Amino acid sequence: MKKKILFVINTLGRGGAENALIQLINNIDKDIYDISLYVILGQGELIEKIPKHVRILNKKFDHASVLSKEGKKNLRKNIIGIAFSRFSFFKNFFYLLTNFFRMMFSGKIFVDKLLWKMLSDGSDILSEEYDLATAFLEGASTYYVRDHVRAKKKAAFIHVNYLEAGYNRKLDKNVYIDMDKIFAVSEDVRNSFLSEYSECKDKTYIFENILDVKSIIKKSEESGGFDDAFDGKRILTIARLTAQKAIDVSIDACRILLDKGENVKWYVLGDGDLRTKLEEKIKKEGLTDRFILFGVKDNPYPYLKQCDLYVHATKFEGKSIAIREAQVLGKPIIVSDCPSNLELVVSGEDALVTKLDAKAISDSIIKLLHDENLCTELGEKARIKDNDGPDSLDELLNMVR
Repeated sequence: MKKKILFVINTLGRGGAENALIQLINNIDKDIYDISLYVILGQGELIEKIPKHVRILNKKFDHASVLSKEGKKNLRKNIIGIAFSRFSFFKNFFYLLTNFFRMMFSGKIFVDKLLWKMLSDGSDILSEEYDLATAFLEGASTYYVRDHVRAKKKAAFIHVNYLEAGYNRKLDKNVYIDMDKIFAVSEDVRNSFLSEYSECKDKTYIFENILDVKSIIKKSEESGGFDDAFDGKRILTIARLTAQKAIDVSIDACRILLDKGENVKWYVLGDGDLRTKLEEKIKKEGLTDRFILFGVKDNPYPYLKQCDLYVHATKFEGKSIAIREAQVLGKPIIVSDCPSNLELVVSGEDALVTKLDAKAISDSIIKLLHDENLCTELGEKARIKDNDGPDSLDELLNMVR
């Protein structure tokens, strides 16, 4: 009889963790394991990428992007509906109030973090029992697996720097204590988590996101990519338009580059809540035709293959899949010096590392723009880097063997 595995995730929007889940599922033998998926908010365009043998447990599913105008509208309606299902809002009222004031006094209010517990409690109740239930993201999916799923074993994944992202054990009610295993996507993510949950050290493991190298190379050779006939150097960033990704700093760096006479054009693949503010900043800096917010692309790899330079200057990361994809395609790379980025590169050997500062970023870009040999050397060493990571999948599947 097949072992039954349930994966739970918050949404299936186009993001790093969501793509990582799909790659993980693709690497699990469907002849041995019966795989089910439940999406807390029942929305996201990546539902189309889920393998056909996976059972989707949502009663209904919205295929709209969670970042599109229509998708955001639908998402708000869905959140309200779930909030009042099974009296979830009323049951969590004091939880919401207490944590709101905690956040307010700390100076940062994370609205999504406040809502996750309520959304978990208002979601569908699954009658089936599983051999393994896996929460693939922090927040709602983790609460849901702990509180509302019957399973012989339970696991949780952590994809972000736990503290930087705004989590703490009072907010999540010590949810990880009840998990049999916890998987962090990088050493930095693990360390941040264990600084809050030191007693979980012996059951917290590193799980490298699985990368399909052959597929990345194949897709990079498909039609598509830049079509604006620009004759200068193309800089690319792949990131959501959120505060974490610090796109505003890259805009300032682009302004410096142009002021110094560099013939560059900077493109960002991704979307997010800060699009309007970033567009305003781009316009204010006079960069409308030089700093381009391209939005989300179904196949980003032709753009990545065709760019001259990949820049990933962010405040913090879990472990950037975009950096690893740029390495696969042999691109010269510049990254900011947050700990998770430093786990992926060796400064001066396969990438340049810079402070998250507009001048520092622009200086590193100028260095590469004027040293073709260095670009070639960095790109080649990045390309031959081992991107397979440790065989972490066995650690997960051993829970049901």
